[in-house]
Amino acid sequence: MTAASAMGTAPGRALSPEQLRQLSVRSDRPGLIRAVIHVGAVIVAGALIWAVVVRFGILAALPLMIVQGVLVAFLFMPLHECAHKTVFRSRLANVVLGQLCGFLILLPYEYYTLFHWDHHRFTQDPERDPELLTAVRTNSDARLAIAYTGVCQVLRRTKLFLGHGVRGTVEAPWIAPNKRELVVREARLYALGYAALLLLSIAHHTAILLWVWLLPLFIGQLFLRPYLYAEHVGCGHARSAFENTRTTRTAAVVRWLAWNMPYHAEHHAYPSVPFHTLPKLNELVGERVLHVGPSYRSVTRETWRWFRQARRGTA
Repeated sequence: MTAASAMGTAPGRALSPEQLRQLSVRSDRPGLIRAVIHVGAVIVAGALIWAVVVRFGILAALPLMIVQGVLVAFLFMPLHECAHKTVFRSRLANVVLGQLCGFLILLPYEYYTLFHWDHHRFTQDPERDPELLTAVRTNSDARLAIAYTGVCQVLRRTKLFLGHGVRGTVEAPWIAPNKRELVVREARLYALGYAALLLLSIAHHTAILLWVWLLPLFIGQLFLRPYLYAEHVGCGHARSAFENTRTTRTAAVVRWLAWNMPYHAEHHAYPSVPFHTLPKLNELVGERVLHVGPSYRSVTRETWRWFRQARRGTA
């Protein structure tokens, strides 16, 4: 998909070809620094959790588990960047980091890459956007609240990829026939990896992975899911990335944690631009973005309201 097609019907050209070429240059250094710090923080937080659990008990480690939850859940961001192959110059390096992050958040990398590619091609198309086709139904306030926890989404995608591995078949329309064997093989390798970790935990009589990884992963969905809803919910079905995607203003620490994806409309308009040059892209085209959220707190209130209105047919 080209930048022009991603922009859909946005009037005029926001960037010259030369500007886009310069902004799209891959560089190893920013991605390596961000990945080392992010993954390193996960390792350090995990070690601290285990030390506290051993010495003081599980309850004393809960604050650290919340921090770890955010760090682990937001590994979705490097996974996403690796799906675009924009973290490193090397395709292999992108795949390796993408597979690591995918394994840690229970979301197979190759499957997600294909899923996400169609999301970019058909953003906000109710009949073809995979994000809309797989969305959790929110036909009551209780179901809506559960959806915002993100737990259902993690359980559903885990069930899906395990099904791919067990049945050996893939039926999703965004998976081309020539990619289905790859998705099945990946699902089986992930399942074998998880089974090996489970057996090791049983053999060593330890719950360390539960406290430092799995439980925090689910806790972290409480923060990740509202963030993800902010990207498109309530933005309409226009073809222009500047009209169907939201950019949200937020603190520098959140932009860092999210690998600059709060500049989401800019990312959708020009998906070839690496995460580390999105702030510069925002300076150049940000005024074209129709939906700009003042903060994630404000946007979450807006998306909650939109879901309720949509359910009542008044959105």
